Amino acid sequence: MNTLIRNYIFDEDQPQRLDLYLSHKLPEYSRSQIQRLIKTGQVLVDDLMPKKSGQMLENGDRILVEVLPPAPLDLIPEPIDIPILFEDENVLAINKPAGMVVHPSAGHSKGTLVHAALAYTPFLAGIGGKMRPGIVHRLDKNTSGIILIAKNEASHKWLQQQFKDRLVVKKYLALVDGRPTTPTGRIIAPLMRDRNNRKRMAIAPEGEGRYAETEYRTLRDYKSHTYLEVHPLTGRTHQIRVHMASIGCPIAADTLYGYRNPSVNLDRHFLHAYQLSICLLGEKEPHHFLAELPVELTNVLEKLF
Repeated sequence: MNTLIRNYIFDEDQPQRLDLYLSHKLPEYSRSQIQRLIKTGQVLVDDLMPKKSGQMLENGDRILVEVLPPAPLDLIPEPIDIPILFEDENVLAINKPAGMVVHPSAGHSKGTLVHAALAYTPFLAGIGGKMRPGIVHRLDKNTSGIILIAKNEASHKWLQQQFKDRLVVKKYLALVDGRPTTPTGRIIAPLMRDRNNRKRMAIAPEGEGRYAETEYRTLRDYKSHTYLEVHPLTGRTHQIRVHMASIGCPIAADTLYGYRNPSVNLDRHFLHAYQLSICLLGEKEPHHFLAELPVELTNVLEKLF
C-alpha cells in the first residue's frame, strides 16, 4: 500500500467540522478512522496539526491528508500454551493470563493471544479481520480472565452484535486500595482519552467523552483494601480502572491510575474477568463462563488476613 496524499481547499460559506468534511471527501474511511488520522498527525490544516477532530474549517483553509501505509505485520502462528475453558464448533473461551496482549498492535507484533489461537486453530485466519481473527472483545494486557474467540464468521457477527447491544454480562474480581464510601454503588462518568497522556483514559468534562457505567459490590473488607465484584455495564477502554480510581479506590498495583509504589506485591494489577454470560450461536439461553482467580491473586488475598 502506497502513501495516500490528498490536498483540499475548503470553499464552503458555512464553517464545518474537519472530521465531517473529510468523511465526505474520503468515503472509504469511517468517521472513527478519520478521527484517528487527525489525532496521529496525518492531517494538517494550513500546515498546522489540528487541536481536535472537530476543529471548525473556515473558507479558504488548506487541508493536507497524508495516510501512511501500515507497517508490514505478518501473523505467524506461535505454539503458546493458552488455558481453554470451553470449545465447540463456533467459539473458543480462553482464560487469558496477565501479561498477554490480545491482538497485534504497535510494539506487540509477537506473542499475542491471536498468535497462540492461530496455532491452536489455524482456521481462524481472516475471520472478522486479518489482524484480529476471531476477536470480539478485549482485555487489558495485565488483566486476566475470560476472552471469547469466534471460530467462524456467523459466530463472530452473532457475538459482536450481543456486545454491541449490551446483552453480555461481564463480572470482574478486583482488589482496590482503600474503601468505597458505600459497600455497593454505581459509577456513571463518561470517558475520553487523556489529553496529556495518550496511554491513559480520563473522566471527560460535561458534554464530552463516551458514556460509561460501572456497578460494584463489596465481597470483603480488609484493613487497607477492599475486595470487590465489579460489573461494567458498558465496555470502554480501561473503564473499571478509571472509574474505581475516580472514587479514590484505584485497583491495587495499577501504577497507571493508582499508586506508583504498589500496596501489594504484584507485577500486574489486581483485576480478573471471572464471569461472562452470553448466548452462543443458535442458543436461546445464556451460556455462563467462569474463570477461577489466578494463583498470584489468591496469594495476595491470603496475605491480607
